[in-house]
Amino acid sequence: MTSTGSVRHRLDAETADERRRAIRALLTRPLLPAAHHPDAHRLVRRHAAWLKDWFAHEAGWTLTVDASLARLRKITPTLDDRTRCARARASDPPFSRRRYVLVCLALAYLETADRQTTLGHLAEGILGAVAADPALAEAGIDFDLTSRDQRRDLVATVRLLLDLGVLHRVDGDEVDYVAGHGDVLYNVERAVLATLLTARRPPSTIEAADLTGRLAALVAEPVPDTHDARNRAIRTNLTRRLLDDPVVYHDDLSDEELAYLTRQRHRIVSTIEEATGLAAEVRAEGLAMVDDRGALTDVKMPDQGTDGHLTLLVAEHLAQHLRNGGGPVAATHVEAVVARCVSEHADHWRRDVREPGAEVSLAADAIDRLVALGLARRDDHGITPLPAIARYATAQPTVAGTNRTSLLDATTCDRKDAT
Repeated sequence: MTSTGSVRHRLDAETADERRRAIRALLTRPLLPAAHHPDAHRLVRRHAAWLKDWFAHEAGWTLTVDASLARLRKITPTLDDRTRCARARASDPPFSRRRYVLVCLALAYLETADRQTTLGHLAEGILGAVAADPALAEAGIDFDLTSRDQRRDLVATVRLLLDLGVLHRVDGDEVDYVAGHGDVLYNVERAVLATLLTARRPPSTIEAADLTGRLAALVAEPVPDTHDARNRAIRTNLTRRLLDDPVVYHDDLSDEELAYLTRQRHRIVSTIEEATGLAAEVRAEGLAMVDDRGALTDVKMPDQGTDGHLTLLVAEHLAQHLRNGGGPVAATHVEAVVARCVSEHADHWRRDVREPGAEVSLAADAIDRLVALGLARRDDHGITPLPAIARYATAQPTVAGTNRTSLLDATTCDRKDAT
């Protein structure tokens, strides 16, 4: 016979597991329309009260849940991270500046559109907004649908809105529209549209004219001038970074943040581990919350396919470079590495890697991935491998009966935490 205690224990474990899966679902997709993700939305709704308290207390994020939608309003811990741009589909290139502008103009058009609209009307609305605002031209943003690239930008914009659930396709296909063979009919999901903007205050109330100032004002969170309030602000910001960033390096933290993390690391990390199922990897240079399932990331490493394989080879080269005490390298250095890899592995990769000059775009893509994962930094000095890249080094074998040690063990990344 099963005791009451064991039944209660099993129910508690099931509840904890469901809450853990709900948090992971919201971190993966902060906007969860029930129509697109019924299982995840149902799970979030079942534990809505607990989830609201957890996100508010630990990360300072607001969660709203109703019968049709769950929305986690995340405030990013940094405003200068340009490494993880939106993509219409996982295999598509990252969004350019013009595509982001088109998304904003499309949303502005949809705010006043009928419940149903067409791609043709949406394109006309965007064209009219561009023509009516000379500041866009002054900023270098043009859009007239005359080039194939611009038509692709429009399709990418619409696909992103479809993925978010702002639009629901009723009839037609975007590719046919671009080819001039027809139009596409959409339903406008106003409940989703109304939740897209995540800001602490209305944009119209912000007086700053430059982008940096406007972004800072949008997410500014006043902190009372008390010891407890300042500590709480530091803790929530650290939690946001650990939930959002692949690696948090100590050098990137302020002295106050690093001191707080040193004192409270166990409490912060254990709270995240218990709630999300992530595992902390603590090193001398920083820490990361690792997902052994590989699900809570938009950039996988290692990854399959030509780009994934090539990125792994570049990472291995840069890890060896770091191990040898090397500093920043030029982009042309990475391109030379890529060209050598192509000569060795092209038979296993897609055909276009053999095209003249292909190593330039291939190297740029590999660098983008490494930067997005916190494994390298790109600045005026070149490409600098960061300590976490050492996990991708190929260690030399240790011969039994000798005192030789793996080079990987000698890297700064692999030292045990000294704090």
